[in-house]
Order: sequence, then C-alpha cells, then structure tokens
Amino acid sequence: MTGESKGERRIGLLNGFAAYGMWGLVPLFWPLLKPAGAVEILAHRMVWSLAFVGVALLFVRRWAWAGELLRQPRRLALVAVAAGVITVNWGVYIWSVNHGHVVEASLGYFINPLVTIAMGVLLLKERLRPVQWAAVGIGFAAVVVLTVGYGQPPWISLVLAFSFATYGLVKKKVNLGGIESLAAETAIQFLPALGYLVWLNSRGDLTFATEGTGHALLLAATGVVTALPLVCFGAAAIRVPLSTLGLLQYLAPMFQFMLGVLYFHEAMPAERWAGFALVWAALCLLTADAWRAARQVRAEVGLPRVSTSATASTSVDV
Repeated sequence: MTGESKGERRIGLLNGFAAYGMWGLVPLFWPLLKPAGAVEILAHRMVWSLAFVGVALLFVRRWAWAGELLRQPRRLALVAVAAGVITVNWGVYIWSVNHGHVVEASLGYFINPLVTIAMGVLLLKERLRPVQWAAVGIGFAAVVVLTVGYGQPPWISLVLAFSFATYGLVKKKVNLGGIESLAAETAIQFLPALGYLVWLNSRGDLTFATEGTGHALLLAATGVVTALPLVCFGAAAIRVPLSTLGLLQYLAPMFQFMLGVLYFHEAMPAERWAGFALVWAALCLLTADAWRAARQVRAEVGLPRVSTSATASTSVDV
C-alpha cells in the first residue's frame, strides 16, 4: 500500500468514526429541543435538512441528477417511498429518545442487520449460509426474551429496524448518492412539514418563535445534525472497504446503548440484559461469517474454474 493510499484510508477511517460517532451521540441532542414535541422537531428536521443540502449542492454544483430523476417516474416513486419510510424512522426515534427509551431505540439498530437479512430472504429470495440462519434464529429468540421482559413486543426497536431496513432496500434500488438522495427525500417531505409548522403557528403552539433565539437556532441545527454525518459517511464509503464500514456501523447503537444505561440511567433488568446478549451473539456470528466469506472470495480471485456467481447467490451483504 502506497503512502497516498494509506493517507486516503486514514481519512476514510476518521470520517467513518465521525459519522457513526455523531449518529451514536445524537440522543444527547434531541432533549435539548424541548419543549418542542417530537412531531414539531421532525418537521423542523425535514425543512432545515433541505435547506442545508440545498446550500451544499449549490457549493459543489451537482444538479444534473435532479433532471434525470424527474424524467424517471419509477425512481421518483421509490424516492417518495424512501421519504415516507425514513419519516416514520426519524419520528419514532425522536419520540423514543425524548420519552426515555434510548436503550430500546439502540436495540432497533442492533437488530437492523438481522432484519435486513430476513427481508432479503423473504422479498428477494436470497439464500443464506448456515451461520446466517443461526444468527437470524438467535435474533428471533432475543426478541422473544425481550418481549417477555418488557411485557409486550419491543415495538420501538422493531419499527426502527424494519423501517430502516426497508429504507436501505429502497435506496439500493434508487441508486442515488447520499447528499442527492437526502435532497430528493427532503424535497418531498418539505411541503407537508412546512404546512404542519404553519398550522402549529396558527394555533399558537409553535415553539420556534416563542422559546427564544437559542431554541430557534437549535431547531435550525437539526438540518446540520441530519446532513453532516451523511457527508462524513460518504467520504468514508469511497475510501475504506465495505467490511470495515460493516464493523464501524455497530459503533452508533453501542454509543446509544451506553448513553441510555450510563447517562440517562434507564432500567436494565436481567431479562433485558439476556435479550441484548443474544442480539450481540447473533451479530458476532454474522461478523465472523462475513470476514470468513470475504477471505474466501479474496483467495479465489484469479482461479480460473471458480464460479463467483455461486458465492454471490448464496450470500447476503451484512
């Protein structure tokens, strides 16, 4: 590896740590926006995110994708689906953090890889390796244990996991860059979000103009909080291997979990620890299997009689 490539990889790793670190620490931000409710915060996030990415696109002068997207109704419809799904994800996450459910929210992102694999099997008819089946089975057992512990299914975790997995599936089909995708999605979200804020203002319930300048600036900062990690992630994705990004993705829910337990002092009875332990065991299996599969593929590169399509058809990206 040359000095230049080492430098690029170092930059990529720093951006990866920055992206997942910001996503992991974001539970500290949402409570600062009270007394605004979760839906008002969500609406501001949509409006200010579009403003931020609009400025970013003006700076880099990348607009050609917008015309192409408008001429492709199917892709535009998929962007609308992505916008709807991520709206649910954002709204539930903000509500859960501001109502004392940070640990349960972190669980959603821990089990997201397992849900993504399950969706690949059910929707895309993908085939799993035995270790992946074992991981999914352990993940299902974890949900059962947590359901017993909570006295009900961990619906916050399940909504976050399924919505984010669906979002990832749709974005894969749309195939837009990170900033461009966020711009398209928030453009669709913008008018409903702005309309909701206008309606709140007409009722005298909009906190943006009644809680002081600092509160207004914090609400406006939701655009930066949304877009900046995505910019760092984009810089990381083009510089480090996907296997490395796959490991880094666990930083965010781990930080969220630690914040929930150590900072917000959320309860962790024995059955909840048991459920999380099962989830972590499943993720360890997935990670080990992914590394083994990656080494096998690298070993097979250049061998004339090895079919790479067979490997691809029996594996699921994790």
